[in-house]
Amino acid sequence: QVQLVESGGGLVQAGGSLRLSCAASRSISRINVMGWYRQAPGKQRDLVATITSGGSTNYADSVKGRFTISRDNAKNTVSLQMNSLKPEDTGVYYCYALVITPMTAYWGQGTQVTVSS
Repeated sequence: QVQLVESGGGLVQAGGSLRLSCAASRSISRINVMGWYRQAPGKQRDLVATITSGGSTNYADSVKGRFTISRDNAKNTVSLQMNSLKPEDTGVYYCYALVITPMTAYWGQGTQVTVSS
């Protein structure tokens, strides 16, 4: 079992920055994939960025060049640095963890990010 707790959301003007953090309840060194998803009002939950245990990253096209995901295995945290924020980045951001053996996915409770124009 892994509990994930997000922090760092809030209200920011377009063009601004926020840094989200996700703290895991146990060591993340053996968690295969960690990442962030977001859900805008009335829309499905979409991938924002992921990072593997080996450090490989993947980003949604809409955030490439603006967002950076990182993980700190010593602190059991995953972070998402969000720069040049746009109103369309607004939504609830969820931390995600995937263990492959056995295949199990974990989700945090989410943190609200609102970008005003």
